Amino acid sequence: MPVFASAAIDSSAAPAAFFARWADMATWPEWNLDTEWVRLDGEFTEGATGILKPKGGPKVRFIIERLEPGRRFTDVSLLFGARLTFDHRVSTDARGTHVAVEVGLDGPLAFFWRRILGRGIRASMQPDLDRLGAAVLESQAA
Repeated sequence: MPVFASAAIDSSAAPAAFFARWADMATWPEWNLDTEWVRLDGEFTEGATGILKPKGGPKVRFIIERLEPGRRFTDVSLLFGARLTFDHRVSTDARGTHVAVEVGLDGPLAFFWRRILGRGIRASMQPDLDRLGAAVLESQAA
């Protein structure tokens, strides 16, 4: 997957807290401001599918391609002629929890979608991840 955007944060929250927020896809618009709504068909498991509605864009089908609870979550949006992949990773060390997200596009029309979506995704990734980190900490304090 050729990566064209990435973002990262460090947090005192546990990795499981980030996975709980990612699994609750209906709440994604609270921290991902480019998303109007997300619907997951069933449970948050590897192979599950759903539909995402970006603000100002058409509905997009996606699949949870990889899920390693507490470590990694990869979702793939199925665009015409391309696959838009968001790879979410969580790790811990002595300083706390590190959360990183990388975005890539592949497929015969990846160049087209990178021109259409690339700037917006790159601009929103870090602020969205910052909001997710704040939401996770807020939910733990409640």
